[in-house]
Amino acid sequence: MSRNPRRRLLAVTTLASAALLVGCTSNEPQAEPTDGGQEGGNTQEAPAGSNDETGETVTIGFSAPAADHGWMGAITSQAIAEAEKFEDVELQVAEGTNDVNLQISQVEQFINRGVDAIVILPFDGAALTNVATQAMEAGIPVINVDREFTSPFAARTTILGDNYGMGVSAGTYICERLGDQPDAVVAEIAGIDSLPLTQDRSQGFADALEDCGLDVDNRVAADFTVQGGESATSSLLQAAPEIDAIWNHDDDQGVGVLSAIQNAGRDEFFMVGGAGSANMMEEIQSGDSVVEATVIYPSTQAADGVRLARLLAQGKAMSDLVEVEVPRMIQLHAPVVTEENVEQYLPHAFES
Repeated sequence: MSRNPRRRLLAVTTLASAALLVGCTSNEPQAEPTDGGQEGGNTQEAPAGSNDETGETVTIGFSAPAADHGWMGAITSQAIAEAEKFEDVELQVAEGTNDVNLQISQVEQFINRGVDAIVILPFDGAALTNVATQAMEAGIPVINVDREFTSPFAARTTILGDNYGMGVSAGTYICERLGDQPDAVVAEIAGIDSLPLTQDRSQGFADALEDCGLDVDNRVAADFTVQGGESATSSLLQAAPEIDAIWNHDDDQGVGVLSAIQNAGRDEFFMVGGAGSANMMEEIQSGDSVVEATVIYPSTQAADGVRLARLLAQGKAMSDLVEVEVPRMIQLHAPVVTEENVEQYLPHAFES
């Protein structure tokens, strides 16, 4: 089976991004600057080992959409848990909302209170761009999580999952399992087709399958809900009497997907999930489920945002980097979880 240079580049890039986050807690000493700090650099850099030591107390504002989805709930709960690890972090958590105007008001309140940093997963990145820019202009560093703003001036640092990489990871796994079967039937259960993240996941999946001579034979789209997953899967199973593999984009809707599969009495295929819920990892562990793997879309993004907001507010950097500033952009890896490594990922998984 041939190997696509695009996939190799992706792997290098995502692994490098993941390595950046490890640098926040390195115990390796960092050389002191000999010139007192360069203009434009961080003149308050601390030795690497001091990043986790208690420093000046900083106030971080946090805003995210409503926790009406297992992954989104985990975003908020893990951000709160991460902040509680630091004696020098006061996290002000705004009520989760899917009301764009309310979220704008929340950020305005953070600005008026003069918080030291803001971590925000916007319900709508475009709609929140202007108020985030106002925060930056007020001297408050903004950490943009998951859904990007439309202006580079709206955030100091952006932390993203890898939607295209999710598709590549899922497609690569299926290629490894079925690449010697050119007639294998592959199905895809997407999320909301109008969303760029869904389009990116599907494109990555198609590109990876193409590399081993496979393609998507049957495709349906759901809506990231249990009910939508069940309905879309029922339609898929009726249309496709034989399937070899399914990739489901989202483990929350996967609860409904599994229900439809069980109701149809189908088990001739294996399934790869998406996002990395504890439910699907337990299915993998059981050994008697059609779920054979799931692809991580990290629910730690806001928790990472809290860590980086603390570093920025305290004038610190990421210790394992030679650069003395927190990066502008970090993209997290999309690894595949199987029975071989599920125990490594299960403790950090979210409940659907």
